[in-house]
Amino acid sequence: MEKRRKEKKKRNKVHKFLIVFSLIWLLCGLTGTTIYAASSTVTTTRTEGDTESAAPTFGFSITTNGDNEGLAGSVQIILVLTVIALAPSILIMLTSFTRILIVLHFTRAAIGTQTAPPNQILIGLSLFLTFFIMGPVFSEINTKAIQPLSEGTITMEEATKLGIDPLKRFMLAQTADRDLNTMLEIGRMEAEEDSMNYSLPIVVCSFMLSELRAAFIIGFVIYIPFLVIDMVVSSTLMSMGMMMLPPTTISMPFKILLFVLADGWNLIIVNLMNTFIL
Repeated sequence: MEKRRKEKKKRNKVHKFLIVFSLIWLLCGLTGTTIYAASSTVTTTRTEGDTESAAPTFGFSITTNGDNEGLAGSVQIILVLTVIALAPSILIMLTSFTRILIVLHFTRAAIGTQTAPPNQILIGLSLFLTFFIMGPVFSEINTKAIQPLSEGTITMEEATKLGIDPLKRFMLAQTADRDLNTMLEIGRMEAEEDSMNYSLPIVVCSFMLSELRAAFIIGFVIYIPFLVIDMVVSSTLMSMGMMMLPPTTISMPFKILLFVLADGWNLIIVNLMNTFIL
C-alpha cells in the first residue's frame, strides 16, 4: 500500500509538472517568447596536471524575439473572443430586447399557461422583433462605421465613436428624463445641453431603468382583463359552493378563449413595437 501511495504521489508530481510546462510553453507561443536550456561543463584541475570533468550544470533562460506582430495578433484574438463572450449582454443592454421579452413573459403568466409558448419561442420571437426594430440603427452603424473601417478610410477610434452614436441616440430616445437625471445625480455629473455628450455607462443605465419601468407598466395593463376573469370565476365557484375546485382550472379556458377572440398576439406585438420611438 505504501509503495502504491509513493508511486501515485510521483505520478501526480509528474502530471503537475507537465501541466505547468505546457501552460508556460503555450503562453510563450502566444507572446513570441523563446525558452531554452543551456548546458555547460565545469572542469577542475588536479595538482598532478590531470583534469576531471564535473557534472554538467544546466541554465534556464527566457528570451523574447521582439516580434510585435505576433503579440498584436494575440491581443486582437483575445479582444475578438471578449466581444463574442459579451455579445449577449450587449444585445440585452443596448437594444429593445429587454422590454419585448419581459412583456411576452408577462403575457404568458397572465394567461396562466406555464410552458406555452415555451421559453425558446419567446426568446426567438423577441430576438427577431429586436432585429426588426433595430434595423435602421444597425444599417446606420454598418454604413458609417463598419464599411469605412473595412475600406481603411477611418481609424478604429473613429469607427468606434461612429458606431456608438446611433445606439446612444436610440437609447436616449427611449429614456425618461427622470432616469437620466437620477444617474447624473448618482455620478455627481452636471447636465449637458446635448445629451449625446453623456458617457455610455450613464446612457445605458438610464436606458435600462426606463426599459424595466415601461415593460412592467405594459405587463400590468395586460394582467387586468385576465385578473377580472379570475375574480369572476372564483366568485362564481364560491357562490355555487365548489370550494375544493381550483379557480385556475376553470378560468384558464376562458382566458385562452378571450385571448384568441381578441387576437391577442397581434394586439400585443403591434402595440409593443409602436411604443419604441424610432
